[in-house]
Amino acid sequence: MSHDPDTLRFYEMEAAKYTSRGVEPSRAWIDLFLSHLQPHAPILKFGCGAGQDSEFMLAKGFDVRPTDGTPEIAREAEKRLGIPVATLLFGDLNEQAGYDGIWANACLLHVPRAELPDILARIHAALKAGGIFYASFKAGETEGRDEFDRYYNYPSESWLRDIYAKLGWASISIEAQSGSGYDNKPTEWLHVLAAKRS
Repeated sequence: MSHDPDTLRFYEMEAAKYTSRGVEPSRAWIDLFLSHLQPHAPILKFGCGAGQDSEFMLAKGFDVRPTDGTPEIAREAEKRLGIPVATLLFGDLNEQAGYDGIWANACLLHVPRAELPDILARIHAALKAGGIFYASFKAGETEGRDEFDRYYNYPSESWLRDIYAKLGWASISIEAQSGSGYDNKPTEWLHVLAAKRS
């Protein structure tokens, strides 16, 4: 199981509220991610939420496949994007060299720590040679839950580097940045950009 049932239940129950918050796309990180890709490159979007990041990439001409682990949220994103949004749990990804980029903004942070290495291996396999992978995590030292009973793996930078390094990426960069989230609390984010070997 690469997901937490209580976390999925939260998103099922809060889908309409969660996707109607008016969150802006992560423009700076998306632009950095896209700068490594060729025009019209195929991109897998994990945990698309309301669809704002997918919408931004689509507008720039990329071939985006938006997905979310919660059917209710996927349906809300479909309304915004006007294209199908598949329901895809992280552990169900089973593709080989299908994407030039995989974008996982604020979603892999819900994967149980013990299962994150398997999910990263699946992502690595789904990328083409030279492919780019972006993910963001809420920083911490030990796994836990927030006030909404959502599970978080709360990794440190060193812990993430160790997990990523087992896959032999060509490069891994991690940048810490202060921000917030759905709970509006101050949050230290870790932004990870990794490139698969060519």
